[in-house]
Amino acid sequence: MRWAIPLALALLVIVGDQLSKIAIVATLGPEPYTQRISLGPAWLNLVYSQNTGVAFGLFQQMPLLFLFTAILITLVVLYAYHAYLPNHVPWVQLAMGLILGGAVGNIIDRVRLGWVVDFISIGWWPVFNLADSAIVVGVIALAGYLFFFGEQPAPPPSPPRDDGLLHDLLSRDVE
Repeated sequence: MRWAIPLALALLVIVGDQLSKIAIVATLGPEPYTQRISLGPAWLNLVYSQNTGVAFGLFQQMPLLFLFTAILITLVVLYAYHAYLPNHVPWVQLAMGLILGGAVGNIIDRVRLGWVVDFISIGWWPVFNLADSAIVVGVIALAGYLFFFGEQPAPPPSPPRDDGLLHDLLSRDVE
């Protein structure tokens, strides 16, 4: 059960992320930044972007390195969830599902395309996608839980009392 919620949510995030990217490429592709769809406010738009860097378009010169790094980080996060995090807590399970789903969604793009499809533009921020959003929300949720409700460290042990000999002497039967 500790894996059911994170894996189910991760699957939903992956499917939603991949379907949204397919729809964006079909609607605004195949060339990036050639079309824009306004979503109401002037600062909120859909625009097709090919991100060869990391989150939010940073460090775009080393795509293969980022693929391996993303896979390694995903494996480390899975191990941490299994070994160290309070994985019986539903909030932590939801956070891990979001993080895992977002990471795998972007890894699928890197393996399949060599870049990540980004499409949400809010004007002052680099273009991003649903997987990026899931990762950010999951990390904030996990950090918030650990900060406010996380396991408290055990108090240091009391120094040992040296009353062994005295206790033995006082508890002996006097003959």
